[in-house]
Amino acid sequence: DAVYFNPAGLTKLGNGFFASINNQTISQTKTVVSNYPYLSGEPKTYVGNVSAPLFPGIYVAYNTGNFSFSAGFNPIGGGGGAKYDKGLPSFEMMIADIVPSLASQGIPTTQYAADIYFEGTSVYFGYQANAAYKINDKLSVAAGLRLVSAKNTYKGHINSISINPTYPAFGAAYNGSMVSAPAFFSDGQTYLNLVSGQLATTATSLQPIINGGGANVPLANGTTVGLTPTQVATLQGTIVSLGGNPTGMTISQTQAFISGASTTYAGKAGIMGANAAATQNIGVDAVETGSGIAPIISVNYSPSDNLDIAVRYEFKTKLELTTKINNNLDGGGLFASGQKIIADMPAMLAIGVDYKPVSKLILSGTFNTYFDKNVDYDGSADIQVNMIDKNFLEYGLGAEYSVNDKLRVSAGWVATKTGVNDNYQSDQEYSTNTNSIGAGFGYMITPKIDLNIGAQYTFYADGSKTYNHLLGETVPVPVTETYKKKTWLIGVGLDFAFGKEK
Repeated sequence: DAVYFNPAGLTKLGNGFFASINNQTISQTKTVVSNYPYLSGEPKTYVGNVSAPLFPGIYVAYNTGNFSFSAGFNPIGGGGGAKYDKGLPSFEMMIADIVPSLASQGIPTTQYAADIYFEGTSVYFGYQANAAYKINDKLSVAAGLRLVSAKNTYKGHINSISINPTYPAFGAAYNGSMVSAPAFFSDGQTYLNLVSGQLATTATSLQPIINGGGANVPLANGTTVGLTPTQVATLQGTIVSLGGNPTGMTISQTQAFISGASTTYAGKAGIMGANAAATQNIGVDAVETGSGIAPIISVNYSPSDNLDIAVRYEFKTKLELTTKINNNLDGGGLFASGQKIIADMPAMLAIGVDYKPVSKLILSGTFNTYFDKNVDYDGSADIQVNMIDKNFLEYGLGAEYSVNDKLRVSAGWVATKTGVNDNYQSDQEYSTNTNSIGAGFGYMITPKIDLNIGAQYTFYADGSKTYNHLLGETVPVPVTETYKKKTWLIGVGLDFAFGKEK
């Protein structure tokens, strides 16, 4: 795997053909906890299970004289898919908002329910080719290119939204039982439009009296300009039911009041119609794809037989992903077919050191930095959101001990320090500091075939973010989300050496 980690160091293998085939099986659990007060069961926990049974690496190298030519394939980003059987806070919060929104309109509602599901996958495959040259026994250099092929997929739905309003005016079924939210809002729109129309008709019916000179006549004296006592009483009762006071109102003022109420009800009907549309079943089936190329340079320096130093620099991979909507599903505004997404991968500098204090022991150290501050992580060329405060750091130590001529054992530790800020963190993507421990062994099956098996567990520091969620687009409600993660993996590989010099 020096094809990936240390291309320049391949010249130290000697002449011949070399190959490595390996696979990692990765399992990860991602947990998001939200304290949004209107969520059912707040604080609510959302668990996503990530599984990547296949995370392969294939590397080949051919050395002749002072030259080494190599190629490799391995995922260098993403890997596997996360399934959230209960969705995520950002999906459920907009449904939970229905309850306080209706309550504020005088429609008692205490519960909601929905069928929410989300699954996302992401994999970035890297295809790498290198050429290395041994300048002398101590120094080698290499240059290469990596083609990155990226693919993200998103599948999910929000179905069967239901609520328990108590508002029989919209229909006898709305008595506090769980009912379909789209049906309730549709019936509400019908009812409010009916009321609006009736009020408009009533207001229009007063126009002949106004045209006949009765505009400034008090409504209480309406019988003097042609209204019946029943009509006067009905108009007064209508004004009171609408929250007004008919005392002292003229007929012209009565018409204006009732006409204004008609317009208000028409507006409420429009809101109900919008809510009916917003609570329909929606689904997303989208894919983002793109590719980019990154140059790679590396140097390997061995000042003595027991010390080896490797340096590798990878240039930034410029990636633009294009969105495609499958199956004509409504993505709920999250995705648009043909949309371009910036998904550049940062440049990185990697430094590794091997030191052999005695013949059977190798000590290793690594330090890597990813230049995240030079990457547009908001994904859009039109907006600029600062998501990175510092570059990402990775550092670790390892040791390998040869028990005998065939068996080796090893262990290691790697830590990372993220540099993201709150603008980066979300329930769909977040980054926190980690510590990983691993151990494994190698066994030489034959002088030309070597078996490697290892395991790793990664501990993630908890992350959190507090932000304001707008209720009804006007009322800010503070929300704190907590992000947790844990990962384990098992790796198995076979190395082959053919024609290797003694």
